[in-house]
Amino acid sequence: MIEAVGLTKRFGAKTAVDQLSFQVRPGHVTGFLGPNGSGKSTTMRMILGLDRPTSGRVTINGHPFRELPNAQRSVGALLDAKAVHGGRRARTHLLSLAQLSGIPEKRVDEVLGVVGLQDVARQRTKGFSLGMGQRLGIAAALLGDPEVLLFDEPVNGLDPEGIFWVRNLMKQLAAEGRTVFVSSHLMSEMALTADHLIVIGRGRLLADMGVQEFIARNSAGFARLRVADGDPADRQALHELLVKEGGRVLQEPDGALRVTGLELPRISDLAHGAGVRLWELSPHKASLEEAYMRMTQSSVEYTSTEDPRAELFETDPMALPPWEDEGSAELAAETAAGFYAPPPPGSPGSRPFLMPRSPAELAGNPSNDHEHDRENDPEEAR
Repeated sequence: MIEAVGLTKRFGAKTAVDQLSFQVRPGHVTGFLGPNGSGKSTTMRMILGLDRPTSGRVTINGHPFRELPNAQRSVGALLDAKAVHGGRRARTHLLSLAQLSGIPEKRVDEVLGVVGLQDVARQRTKGFSLGMGQRLGIAAALLGDPEVLLFDEPVNGLDPEGIFWVRNLMKQLAAEGRTVFVSSHLMSEMALTADHLIVIGRGRLLADMGVQEFIARNSAGFARLRVADGDPADRQALHELLVKEGGRVLQEPDGALRVTGLELPRISDLAHGAGVRLWELSPHKASLEEAYMRMTQSSVEYTSTEDPRAELFETDPMALPPWEDEGSAELAAETAAGFYAPPPPGSPGSRPFLMPRSPAELAGNPSNDHEHDRENDPEEAR
């Protein structure tokens, strides 16, 4: 198990990790998520004793990494797939690591087979692709058959088959009772791989919970419906009926309605009772990516400016429908003002998931209280 208590790391005036506390338990794949510069790599380096905390502590199975006897047998890690001398052959690189830790030579050939590099074992690593380098790094992490494994972006450069293999490998290692801690920016992959999530932003803990609980707490599901032929009269009548029954309704750019606060069977019954034919009635369940973006949006340091020309040719995805009478327009405006519903994935020209802007953003002064950590600072890394 990995345990951090009040973990803090400063580089001069920069605070990379700020009072971080969490546990990574055995038997699970724990995903480690956060925007660039959030402190993930610095945290992993402190776990492995490569950086000393400014304050707080982090232990592996109750001991700091530097105090573990024969740490290679207890902990395996992949932090940088390129951290290999290009003139060394793959097998030679692994053999030197094995000899330093008293690991039998036959284990080298075993892990080469596990990662699929047995046919290129005698090639020099300078000719390896990024994906091959990742496989070699994973082989080095597995070399000592450790109980605790840390992987930083393990699927970078891998093809779909390789990503599928890494996913199953992580699950298999966790099923064997090992502690598996994986950092990644690929939300779709984390949704398929991780059981538990630790999310940080600007060095601080944002979430420590299971994947499904994280999605449920940081997303808003809705029902999407479309009336037959897009009839404005039917759409308006159904809108008013849904609002009367406690639903909240917004129109999407293509004319479909987005409804929250009512279950699909109830929506169907109401439409049927009103004589409104539906061509579509489908649920929207938020993905891990959507929930992650909603939670971490205020922690992102580098954001793109919107194209100033976009408003000339793009429709506001949250625009209200062209209601035909003033009374209905007032009702629609009151309804829209009182609730949140995320835009459909990929909607152009919109702020992702309409997260409320911070006071600093509203004042035109984006917050920058915490600088990025050494994973984005070449000078600190040197």
